[in-house]
Amino acid sequence: MEKTIRLTTAQALINFIQQQYIEIDGEKTPFVEGVFNIFGHGNVLGIGQALEQNPGHLKIYQGKNEQSMALAAIAYGKEQLRRKIYAVTTSVGPGAANLVPAAGTALANNLPVLLLPGDTFATRQPDPVLQQIEQAHSGGITTNDALKPVSRYWDRITRPEQLMSSLIHAFDVLTNPETSGPVTICLSQDVEGEAYDYPISFFEERVHYLDRSTPTERELKGLIKALKDSHYPLIVVGGGAKYSGARDILMSLSEKHQIPLVETQAGKSTVESSFKNNLGGLGVTGNLAANKAAAKADLIIGIGTRYTDFTTGSKSVFNFETASFVNINVSRTQAYKLDAFQVVGDAKATLELLDKHLGNYLSAYGDQLALYQEEWRIERQRLADITFNREQFTPEVAGHFTQTDFIAYADALNTEMTQTKALIMINELIPQNSVIVGSAGSLPGDLQRVWQSSEPNTYHVEYGYSCMGYEIAGALGAKLAHPTTEVYAMVGDGSFMMLHTELVTSLQYHQKINVLLFDNAGYGCINNLQMSNGSGSFYTELKDVDTNQPMVINYAQVAAGYGAKTYEVHTYAELKAALADAEKQQVSTLIDIKVLPKTMTDGYDAWWHVGVAEVAEKESIQTAFQEKTASLKRAKKY
Repeated sequence: MEKTIRLTTAQALINFIQQQYIEIDGEKTPFVEGVFNIFGHGNVLGIGQALEQNPGHLKIYQGKNEQSMALAAIAYGKEQLRRKIYAVTTSVGPGAANLVPAAGTALANNLPVLLLPGDTFATRQPDPVLQQIEQAHSGGITTNDALKPVSRYWDRITRPEQLMSSLIHAFDVLTNPETSGPVTICLSQDVEGEAYDYPISFFEERVHYLDRSTPTERELKGLIKALKDSHYPLIVVGGGAKYSGARDILMSLSEKHQIPLVETQAGKSTVESSFKNNLGGLGVTGNLAANKAAAKADLIIGIGTRYTDFTTGSKSVFNFETASFVNINVSRTQAYKLDAFQVVGDAKATLELLDKHLGNYLSAYGDQLALYQEEWRIERQRLADITFNREQFTPEVAGHFTQTDFIAYADALNTEMTQTKALIMINELIPQNSVIVGSAGSLPGDLQRVWQSSEPNTYHVEYGYSCMGYEIAGALGAKLAHPTTEVYAMVGDGSFMMLHTELVTSLQYHQKINVLLFDNAGYGCINNLQMSNGSGSFYTELKDVDTNQPMVINYAQVAAGYGAKTYEVHTYAELKAALADAEKQQVSTLIDIKVLPKTMTDGYDAWWHVGVAEVAEKESIQTAFQEKTASLKRAKKY
């Protein structure tokens, strides 16, 4: 008879996750690094008791908000190239509901995280318990059902023995590159404490192997032929290329065969910006060089990319009449995107096979790539040199604002700094191996265009879900992954107000992060979208309701109250000094950078399909709708 051990469901769960390992390229490491928690009545007496009794190697962190601690866990998994994760446990009700935006973020970005929310009673004896929702048509629905559409795998444990099959399936999903994403296992709070005689074999060490899948012979031959038949191939480097560790082979192929690389947000810094054939960011938030190359290309090779609308310019950035597509992806579903020839396989392994069959193939670009790059270098320098001058006011600084409105902001914020110039200055001043983290607002566009990653895997922008509030939580996750590296959260004032609670966690656990807060007194990105499509500025600026003047908030004082080292910056000289001093600090820092609105970068040869009103009184909106219709005619329809 098989030996057993009597444990509660929660104890069995903790024992199991301690024994999960992952192996890739012969290197074996524990898969679950630790657990983020906010304890409440749905998990404190179950998982809480199990962790207190036997944490093993697991690192335990007390989060401050369920969404933000889950975002930190997701960012950690991203920084670990999906080879290590944190689990996240919450109570029932609002605590579990707060996981929904985080799960959506993980799902959109194909990032692994294990979510362990408490649930209502399996017996239903005390129903309705505190924080339980009730539906007249079903007694089986709980808050956790909201997590179903944003989970790659979802289960509810109502009996202790169910845990065994559920966890095995869960870790299959978590460790499989094709299915990587959020796993939610809901734990009925009474069952968490219920005991069962579990087989000892269930808790033996399990190794999950990430064997690099390779394409079939048919797929490889098709890829080789497509490339050899092309004159102007272009490689789109997506997140899958980064997670695969394909940097070296990408650079080798590109250099030998003169094939340019362009980057998605998730793929940026797979290859450092200084590589001669790296043209930079592609699409709506891309730069001039990459988008010009995309328009010229006759073969697009997408590597580990989902082809979001920002990457493809709403399917307009490529010349679909002359270009063909080949997609290399571990996911067959993703490989089908844009009606491409599908090559299902690991990015690194597939490119290594391709490299053996290209011979002396050389693209026809010649000196064109260098010309693209030089044109963009000049434009980037122009952006770095733009200054605000009250006496010689220019439209290129103000965007859609009037001179009066613009000067009102300059007076209120006491600044003449432009966002783009400040960002380029930061790029030049912080340590080259620093990890930068961003997510929402205008900063991701500026970052993808002008940020130059000096070292690989130092650019971390979550733009699959563009989750406001990710930035500071994500910086904490990145710091846990790189404890000796400086980590910078690039965050707007809008995102900061949405969610910044894990700044306190970074202070509590002495995990230093640097928050660079760009304050332009409003939701600048959406204001740009609004006004560039004919509307006025409507509820996207942060203004006092009585005076209609910009609100001035001392964010440095907010962070100082938590215990961070803070700086308030109004000039470039102050910014330079603050960055230098912040680097020396041992505690988390926040630099409150006051910048003028409308001073971010604009688009370059790319279009974004948004819902412009077809009927409107304003002539400017009517014009915007006509322009959208014309652009849509030129875009691919599927």
